[in-house]
Amino acid sequence: MVSKHNNKIGKQCLYSITALCVFRGSYKRRTCKHCKRCVSSLPSAESHIESAGHTCDLRDAAEYQSPAEVANLVAQNPPYDAALAIHLFRAGRLLLDIQLPFGVIFGGTDINEDVKVEQKRVVMEQVLLKARFAVAFTDKLKEEAELFLVPQTSKIVVQPQGIKTEVSEKFCWTEFLRSSGVSWEHVDELRVFLLVCGLRRVKDPLYLVDVFSEWHCENPRNVLVIIGPKMDPVITVKVEAVVKSAAVFLALSLSLLFSIIHASVSRESYRTELCHCFCRTAGVFLAQERSQQELHAAMKRCFAVVNSSISEGMSAAILEAMDLEVPVLARNIPGNAAVVQHEFTGLLYSSPQEFVHQSQRLLSDPELRKGVVRNGKLYVEEHHGLNQERKIYRQLVDTLH
Repeated sequence: MVSKHNNKIGKQCLYSITALCVFRGSYKRRTCKHCKRCVSSLPSAESHIESAGHTCDLRDAAEYQSPAEVANLVAQNPPYDAALAIHLFRAGRLLLDIQLPFGVIFGGTDINEDVKVEQKRVVMEQVLLKARFAVAFTDKLKEEAELFLVPQTSKIVVQPQGIKTEVSEKFCWTEFLRSSGVSWEHVDELRVFLLVCGLRRVKDPLYLVDVFSEWHCENPRNVLVIIGPKMDPVITVKVEAVVKSAAVFLALSLSLLFSIIHASVSRESYRTELCHCFCRTAGVFLAQERSQQELHAAMKRCFAVVNSSISEGMSAAILEAMDLEVPVLARNIPGNAAVVQHEFTGLLYSSPQEFVHQSQRLLSDPELRKGVVRNGKLYVEEHHGLNQERKIYRQLVDTLH
């Protein structure tokens, strides 16, 4: 795809053709128009570039098997002028055979996980050497890249993600919960913890299942809803199996609770019966993937947004929750600790048990909740605005001419 960009100087018009092929190597709630699959929207780089008059042709790296395929793609007529890869290995490796200038954006798992595999590390070094620029979301990510890959200090730019949230006005919270399998008559009584993640290993979606289920046994009003695309078939099967067991358990718990109300079952018997029946998978549900506006609406209505990832570059879901003024409970890993200051902009936990402890604090301490919500919102406004991000990406793309 090609667009024309007019730059008026006096009465003359400079006429140039620019096109950028953007390859995304990981997920974040955007659909590729070519394959109709969800692909990454890590930073909104393409929107900033398009706002300068260029055309971005968004492609999912998973659709291509080799650099040769991509070399053929960008050589089509009319030709592309440059390329941008998001994820140094999964997308960057595809650009090694092209003759176009290109830049890369670190995804997080490339620097935190893929560098541990020597074959991948060698490929990523080649990509970094050939790229005109590289973008890291945090100073820590830049430091890690320079430690494990060839030093390219002058080439790596640190630019945090810019965040913008938009809530769907047509979103129905009750319908969302019921379609996810949560059957509770008065949904406003529920404390819904929303885990926003793709179903893949690095996001560790089942990390909290056991301890959350035990907690749910004590109070069925606490539920965990997982929402995200089915990326890894193995992980997806495991999550769906857990959810299926949880649905059976919820039906049982509601039946027993009804019996308590009518005094046919004692509270002690109720708790004992619950703990013996499917307790490992109780209170955990899987929601169908939604549009970004609907997801933001669900985040706005939930009690807290949860992150359980093994590795993160910079979690957009965490920043979006802060912007939406929703508390964040995030696993204590470097990528999360870079944006979540414990007890100030959110809460960090290092184990499933600590997750429950921090959640209970959030439930019992209104001042703590108000404080992290207020400070999180201010943090995003100060450090993750779109204007600075737009300025930096435009400057970087200019180096691809």
